[in-house]
Amino acid sequence: MSTSAAHLVAGLGVSRETFEALEAFAALVKRWNPAINLVSKSAVQKIWDRHIIDSAQLFAFCPRSASRWIDIGSGGGFPGLVIAILAKEALPDLRVTLVESDQRKATFLRQAVQSLGQTATVLSKRIEAVPPLEADVISARALAPLDKLLGLVVPHLCLDGAALFSKGARHADELKEARKAWRFGVTIHPSISDPAAAILEIRNINREQ
Repeated sequence: MSTSAAHLVAGLGVSRETFEALEAFAALVKRWNPAINLVSKSAVQKIWDRHIIDSAQLFAFCPRSASRWIDIGSGGGFPGLVIAILAKEALPDLRVTLVESDQRKATFLRQAVQSLGQTATVLSKRIEAVPPLEADVISARALAPLDKLLGLVVPHLCLDGAALFSKGARHADELKEARKAWRFGVTIHPSISDPAAAILEIRNINREQ
């Protein structure tokens, strides 16, 4: 772990137990990656900066009253399993569900949940095939363009729910394109892991008439 990543982890205010769980998760990803390609080969050695910190920052935007967090296209567990690890101590009543259609990645996620002593649920389905989940928060990272993501999450958000999407340098263009088909409120949070990236906190999503 780099010095910058260590500083950012410390800034999250996590306990030693939570930090050790994040370390154990990173080790699992590295161990499974050659067989399943959970993250790109170039990102394995930068897993803290590129994936764990980038995922963990979303937790700051979770309402303290939230009871259900859904992560779609969870892949190697980013951000969903990182959120579950942080929530175990900080928000123990938060139920985290990871939705991943790739069967091999879903198997990894189940093994990781069990190995790390987490309580997250893994659904090995496409989100389109999942019944409405009434989530307080739905997250996605590197999954699809924003206009498509909005269509995926609308059926699963509760009335006052929020979607949290990690987006790269083209997030302004994605917002412009999405507004052609959707009406929504958005708060743009700067990313702490990439100066050009942002976290889009989106609420009150409705299709344009």
